[in-house]
Amino acid sequence: MAAHFLFLALLALASSHAIASDPNQLQDFCIADPNSDVFVNGFVCKDPKQAKAEDFFFSGLDKAGDTGNKVGSNVTLITVDQIPGLNTLGITLARLDFAPYGLIPPHTHPRATEILTVLEGTLYVGFVTSNPNNQLFTKVLHKGDVFVFPEGLIHFQFNYGKTNAVAISGLSSQNPGVILIPNAVFGTKPPISDDILAKAFQLDKKTVDWLQAQF
Repeated sequence: MAAHFLFLALLALASSHAIASDPNQLQDFCIADPNSDVFVNGFVCKDPKQAKAEDFFFSGLDKAGDTGNKVGSNVTLITVDQIPGLNTLGITLARLDFAPYGLIPPHTHPRATEILTVLEGTLYVGFVTSNPNNQLFTKVLHKGDVFVFPEGLIHFQFNYGKTNAVAISGLSSQNPGVILIPNAVFGTKPPISDDILAKAFQLDKKTVDWLQAQF
C-alpha cells in the first residue's frame, strides 16, 4: 500500500512538473484569434484554413527603441500580441536598447527563462537566487557574449559603457510577463501602506513616501 501511494505521489509530481510551462503543440500551429470572446489560458486558435504568412511575421526590430527616459533603456518585446502565430509555441523575442549608463531595473519574468546575446556595447548583468542564500551571479558581457537568467529569478542589465548598447533576448514563453521590482513595490495602485514598506525595508516613512512619489 505504501509503495502504491509513493508511486502515485511521484506520478503527480512528475505530471505537475510537465505542465509547469507553456503547453506543448498538438498541431502544426495555433494562430491566436484576438477577436474571440472565449477566454482560455492563452488564445483561441483561428481557423488554420485562414492562416497567412503575415500571421508569423514582424518587421521593425532593426529600429532602436527610445531610451530617453529616467532609466535610459527600452525593451521592444515581440510576443503573441505582435505575432499571432506564436500562440502555443512557448517563445518570445525582445530587443533591448541602452543609452550610456542605461539600466533595465531589477525584475522577474514569472513564466520564462531568458537568454540574452549582446550585439553592441558592454553590459553588466546579473541575477539573484531565491531564499535563503540570495546569491548574486554577475558578468560583464561584450559583443557576442551570451548569458542566461533562470525563470522567475530577479535579474538586471546595465550599460557599463559610454556608448549605446544593444542586445537580443529570447524568452521561453509566448507571454513571459515582467514584474519590475521598484514599480511593483513602490508604484502599486493603490499604494502599499508606508508602515509596511518602512518596516520591510528598515526605512523611515518619509523616505518611503518619497520613493512612492517617484512612481
